[in-house]
Amino acid sequence: MSNKHLSKSAYGGVAGKDYIPYEDGHKKKAGNLIVLVLGIILAVLFASSTAYSGMKAGLTVAAGIPGAILGSGLLSIFIRKNNFLMKNILQAMATGGESIASGIIFVLPAVILIGGKVNFFEGIFVGIAAVLFGIGVMAFVQDYLFIEEHGKLIYPEAMAISETLVASDTGGDSLKFMGIGFGIGGIITTLTSAVFGVLNNNVSYVNEKFYKWKFDIEVNPMLSAIGFIVGLQISVMMFAGSILANFAIAPLIGYFAEMAQSGHTVWNNPSVQISAMQFADISGSYVKYIGAGMMISGGLIGAIKLIPTIVASVKATLAGRKSADKTESDPVGIVAILLGIVLAFVAGIVISGGNIAMAFLAGLLSLILSMLFVIVAGRLVGTIGTSNLPVSGMTIASLVILTLVFFTMGWTSTENLQSLLLFGTFIVTAISVSGGYSQAQKVTFVTGGNMSEVRRYYLGAAALGVLAVTGIIIVLRDQLASGSFALPQANLMATLTQGILSGNLPWNMIIAGIVMGIVLQLLGLSIMTVAIGFYLPISTSSIILIGALVRVFIETISQKEGKGVLNARIASGVSLSSGLVAGSSILGLVGIILQVSGVITVGSPVGFLAGNGIAWILLVVLVISMIVPLLSVKTGLEHPED
Repeated sequence: MSNKHLSKSAYGGVAGKDYIPYEDGHKKKAGNLIVLVLGIILAVLFASSTAYSGMKAGLTVAAGIPGAILGSGLLSIFIRKNNFLMKNILQAMATGGESIASGIIFVLPAVILIGGKVNFFEGIFVGIAAVLFGIGVMAFVQDYLFIEEHGKLIYPEAMAISETLVASDTGGDSLKFMGIGFGIGGIITTLTSAVFGVLNNNVSYVNEKFYKWKFDIEVNPMLSAIGFIVGLQISVMMFAGSILANFAIAPLIGYFAEMAQSGHTVWNNPSVQISAMQFADISGSYVKYIGAGMMISGGLIGAIKLIPTIVASVKATLAGRKSADKTESDPVGIVAILLGIVLAFVAGIVISGGNIAMAFLAGLLSLILSMLFVIVAGRLVGTIGTSNLPVSGMTIASLVILTLVFFTMGWTSTENLQSLLLFGTFIVTAISVSGGYSQAQKVTFVTGGNMSEVRRYYLGAAALGVLAVTGIIIVLRDQLASGSFALPQANLMATLTQGILSGNLPWNMIIAGIVMGIVLQLLGLSIMTVAIGFYLPISTSSIILIGALVRVFIETISQKEGKGVLNARIASGVSLSSGLVAGSSILGLVGIILQVSGVITVGSPVGFLAGNGIAWILLVVLVISMIVPLLSVKTGLEHPED
């Protein structure tokens, strides 16, 4: 493993205009046909895997580091020399594809959840308009963010990606561990219900008498890998939300429900008597909406807390834009923002069904909200990274504003609601793609790449991401509508907008969830993290926690061997986990496509293979297969800050 590192000045201590990058290639063109083809593969790969994992778990994994590792490995095969700046282009394209999925899946599937139909060309039109606008705005302010604010805005994930690019000439051990993870994830996913359905992978216990509760563990390599990557704190908060929902709120509702007189039915399912509700009825018709209230409060509180940041960001960015030394004169940025504005209004006319008033008012409001939050996202990525970017909160705040405008104007039909959600898709895509772009270009600035060239490649990757993710949502529409995917954010967007426009929102439960969110805020906890755990099935949060505990075990066992070994094992664990996510999501997605097309038929496990016993064995196999390869790492990895 290489011992190369960035210089200390990459982290600050010098003015941005005086910083000397790792490789001074800002005037060089590193791209070629091979880089383009490899970048397309990475963009589509990470867009697809992120869309699948995000719709399953509500969490996404940043693609910068695994993209850098995969890019390094692929380039070592096809171009053996002078490929450093090419690796930078590939990490940017991987991030471009992933950032699109991390945005679109929050809102676009909600169209299906309200009974609408996602039109492929509308989805592409809206997505590409958002890509152009988001990147155009960021291109306008990037000189200030990267040069004037060098050393002040940390860009933690961008620096980690930069160190990965500098340290890895061939992908080396990192690529090996990604391959191991891909194989493990692919095999387990293929054997379980996602593809062939040979083995049961769900540990399940439920009690329907007296104190009604349910505990599940889905043995899913992708989810355990997400737990390893996000760590113990986030995983525990998610699991705490699930414990609260499954072992406190649901049993309490069940206790009072048994006292209901005959003739009283579930509020949204008249075929079920309240006194006869099973755990699934309680969870789906009551607990779910309390969780939605928690997420609404988290989003709105987060947006309110961002107001000072929005004001300061816009002022500082516009002021800094005037004084910053311009590193490049490239017309692509201004063309992108102008084209994005034009396409946004054209898309508005298309998705509003020719309603000019809606197209103009909602289009203008979407552009204003997007511009504000894009600038905020660019700065926040500099302090907390893309993985922690509060996209959900900014989207909820935007959708609440848009929904109130639609309600005031009387645009309350199902068709109008579908238009509203497509405007929301524009906003969330612009926010997400700009966050990824900011990170990718900070890497380019630090390592010395050509920012104009990277911008064009990133634009292409993001456009490909729009095509891939929109296509996946259309292919999976039946599975999304049937509840096979958790879709926590999209469900929230559908519930919130539909409820406000129809006036049929179960406010008692929503308000109870909002109050619980306020309590979490007062306790200093992450509302959205706990709320997602509350909303998701406990089968999801439990396996995410197990993945985090694997990381804790590795950290504990490695401490006595020195910090270098500890760093190396955790870095290898992140690589292995990235492979698990990719293997599970890609094989799972391929399996669903083969099932939908009739190529394969999912079987049903029989006998011992259908019970909890085989699921427990599969869980042990998964945990061991994550731990053993990491314990084989014996060499140390030191970082500049060590």
